[in-house]
Formats: sequence, structure tokens, C-alpha cells
Amino acid sequence: MKVAYIFSTSGHTASYKLGQMILPQLEENNHGAEVVGMFFFDDNTYLLRKGDSMGERLAKLAKASGMLLMLCDRCALERGLAQGEPGNCTPQNTVEGVQVGCFPDLYQALDSNSPDYIITL
Repeated sequence: MKVAYIFSTSGHTASYKLGQMILPQLEENNHGAEVVGMFFFDDNTYLLRKGDSMGERLAKLAKASGMLLMLCDRCALERGLAQGEPGNCTPQNTVEGVQVGCFPDLYQALDSNSPDYIITL
């Protein structure tokens, strides 16, 4: 089974659910599903800042597995993690391999490796 995660809730969503549950399971190869993508909103985008330990771990996994890591373009622009304009921006100061976009970009990026389920946390 293939899944994609959307991290939309601030607070412990990313730091706890991703950092303490999902990420360790992915690193140990016992998550139970193939994660094909992760999409980050609001302050959750900070996890993918260059030098963030959790972000660097995610980038390593993404590079090895082909997993998509994408930031909401408006959220990333607001936080200095992208440059340009909504709908046409590029990541900056992020871990390797991150993309920036909105829902149409997410759908297009996942089209070649479609998830069976999209889970919003």
C-alpha cells in the first residue's frame, strides 16, 4: 500500500507524530506502508530547513526511496524557505530535494507514483 502524508496541523503533529513515530519506522523499514510523499503546511515547513536534524533525516530517506518532499509555496515564501511568487517559486535554505508548490503541483508530482491513500495529520 502506498500513502502520502499532508502535515497541516501545527503543534506536535510534525515534531511528535512524524519525528517520534513515522520517521523512526521509515528508517527501520517497518512502517507498514510505502510513503511516496509528504506535503507540509504552516510552521511544519520549518522541519525541512537546511540543517534541521529531522529534515536532514527525511531528505536522506527521500533520496534513497524517491519519496516526494514538498512545501506549500505560500507557507514557504512567508517563512523564507522559498523565493519567487506563489505558483512560481523555488526552495531556498531547505534540505536537499525539497520541492515547493500548491495542490496542483502536489497532484502532478504524485501522478507518476500515486498513493492509495492520502493521510492528513
